[in-house]
Amino acid sequence: MFKKIFPVLVVLLLGSLVANAQNREDLQKQKQSIEKELAELNKLYRETQKNTKTSVKQLAIIKRKINAREALVNSINREVKQLDETIYLNERDIYRLRKELDTLKVKYAKSIVFAYKNRSSYAYLNFLFSAGSFNDAMKRVTYLKSYRQNRETQANTIVKSENLLQEKIGVLSNNKKERLSTLEIQSKQLLDLQEDRKEQDQVVAQLKGKEKELNKQIRDKESQRQKVAVAINAVIRREIEEAKKRDEAKRLKALEDARKLKAAQDAAAAAAALEKKNAAGTTAKPSTTTTAKPPTNNTVVANGGSVNPPKPTLNDPATGVSSASKDRTYSPLESTPEGMEMSLNFENNRGRLPWPVSNGIVTVGFGTQSYAGTKLMQKSDGLEIAVPIGSAVRCVADGEVVYAGEVADENIVLVKHGKYFTGYKNLSSVAVSRDQKVKAGTVLGKSGTSIDGEGGILFMIMNDKSVAQNPTPWLRSK
Repeated sequence: MFKKIFPVLVVLLLGSLVANAQNREDLQKQKQSIEKELAELNKLYRETQKNTKTSVKQLAIIKRKINAREALVNSINREVKQLDETIYLNERDIYRLRKELDTLKVKYAKSIVFAYKNRSSYAYLNFLFSAGSFNDAMKRVTYLKSYRQNRETQANTIVKSENLLQEKIGVLSNNKKERLSTLEIQSKQLLDLQEDRKEQDQVVAQLKGKEKELNKQIRDKESQRQKVAVAINAVIRREIEEAKKRDEAKRLKALEDARKLKAAQDAAAAAAALEKKNAAGTTAKPSTTTTAKPPTNNTVVANGGSVNPPKPTLNDPATGVSSASKDRTYSPLESTPEGMEMSLNFENNRGRLPWPVSNGIVTVGFGTQSYAGTKLMQKSDGLEIAVPIGSAVRCVADGEVVYAGEVADENIVLVKHGKYFTGYKNLSSVAVSRDQKVKAGTVLGKSGTSIDGEGGILFMIMNDKSVAQNPTPWLRSK
């Protein structure tokens, strides 16, 4: 019985310890990630404070700081709650261990008393010789041996249980110390959160006093955004028109090849008929030839062409990728296997695309942004990511550069990924050129300054309809 009880206790206790350790590890990773983000935000905020024209950006950073700080406080709250649960479970385990230990000691004491009362050799021999047969005597010898072993097992179990109990008490003590330390960290973070909110109120007050100046800055950014949108639309239309022209040229070439083939077939048929007539030496009525049917879309003709070559169907898998869904909208930019492959690869990597810059902080999100406490609003077609000036800007997926140059006094690179496009704006320098094939991770240029004078880039994603997409769901989580 004692051999069965102790392993069960050990398994239960170890199971609870492993589960709690895994949960604690997840919480620790989450805390470290948030703390890293807060450190980057604090550094960025100190840099923006050097420039008095960046109040709007300062407010965006403070809001991010407050959100991150609240997430950190919530994570600490979960950690404290988990520590409370761990302490409760450990206390319960200690109570159970003590109870089991007391039971073991009582039973062991009874066995010792019994052994003491029957310790004489006469009682031992009397017990053996009172057996009715030799087999009965052997059973009694075996019983006495097992009884002695049982007492040894009881003693070992008591020692192990006491060691496990002391270990559990030590863990409980550490849990309580860790809880006090975590509560101290929580109190500090709550004070920092309070300071962040006061700082936000101060910046909001400053913004209200500079609304005219900031409104002009926002209008300038909006004018620049519209110019960039017009330029991007023109590039996308140009790419679509060129794709259509290439398709039309292929179609016309296939038709011309089919016409030449038909003419050659007709000439060959006429020559064969004339030769047959001359060979027969008669004036028989020439047999009518069957008019050749024009080749179908799948008919192979001269020079390897075809009449009206079929567009890639949605069920035909592109090279290296899985087949597209049947309800997928076809685009002229996917008329080639390469274009279809890039489109599908881009779609399949949704949520896993790398960030265009490392260690960047999003200061302005996608869509219309408003600032609490002010009437200021601005629209963004992508993510404004703050990074030090001169940071490397990398392509997020395989594609082809379709524009690399200046638009509205800002350098921009536009990369085509099948029917999708990614844009990289506010570059101080450009390292690629139009029609260049690029891979995910290829350096497109260096980050420059935005219209507010701070280092950063604008990252955009568009489809073939020139509709801006929210990049956040496409990028991998940090």
